[in-house]
Amino acid sequence: MAYLTRDQILQAQDLPVEDVEVREWGGVVRVRGLTGAERDAFEASIVRRKGNKAELDPTNMRAKLVAMCVVDEQGNRVFSDKDVELLGRKSAAALDRVFQVAQRLSGLRAEDLEELEKN
Repeated sequence: MAYLTRDQILQAQDLPVEDVEVREWGGVVRVRGLTGAERDAFEASIVRRKGNKAELDPTNMRAKLVAMCVVDEQGNRVFSDKDVELLGRKSAAALDRVFQVAQRLSGLRAEDLEELEKN
């Protein structure tokens, strides 16, 4: 068995993308899975600390993930963090459809979100 080298790992194109039709928005968006650093930032943004306890804060959770994962043809984010509040005002059904794809592509399972709250 041959093990991957550092360069092979760092050069691997490992971020999955998927196009999602969003009828409510009148077209298709490209969704990219999160990088490791982006996932950590997303998880940190939905956890609130109260003393020694952590609580899951679902405020605009779908909009936050969608903003981080919707990209253009070159792979650049379409939305900035400043757009999250505005994006959160869009159709819940549309956001949820894109959120579910972003969640799957990023390896975020419902159990992971529950685990965040426990830890």
